[in-house]
Amino acid sequence: MNILTEQPLPPANLFRRLMAMLYDAFLLLGISFAYGVVVLLLRLLAGEDTMQAPGNALQIMIIVGLWFCYALFYIWCWRRTGQTLGMKSWRLQLQGCNSQLPTLRECWLRCILAPLSMALLGIGYLWCMIDKQGNCLHDIYSNTKVVVLPKEKRNKKK
Repeated sequence: MNILTEQPLPPANLFRRLMAMLYDAFLLLGISFAYGVVVLLLRLLAGEDTMQAPGNALQIMIIVGLWFCYALFYIWCWRRTGQTLGMKSWRLQLQGCNSQLPTLRECWLRCILAPLSMALLGIGYLWCMIDKQGNCLHDIYSNTKVVVLPKEKRNKKK
């Protein structure tokens, strides 16, 4: 159901989901650049030579930090409106239990599970083509769903 109406909304198909992810990838690229600048400045302040590869533990911390920044972006968007910019472009909305905006727990769970759905050759995403409700595996396990919003009616000037 739509948050604003009582009509059930159709689930998002795989194509729409992937296109919204492509749009969001450009935003994530900007987040990556900003994060890279912060990491570079911190390494310079620490006196490390930026041309040498850091130890494995530091590399893992940097990667986890980047994932955390991505997760914060998605959680912030989903908790506010249920949509990222890519989702808005494709009229998609993430909904939690009872067709409301997802809870913080649901958002975090989804941020953990969605990359895993993609990691195994995309099987978790392809699942939406088999599932009767059109849900991906991470939708099912995070108790969320992605729906297609109706087109907005535009007022025509006479």
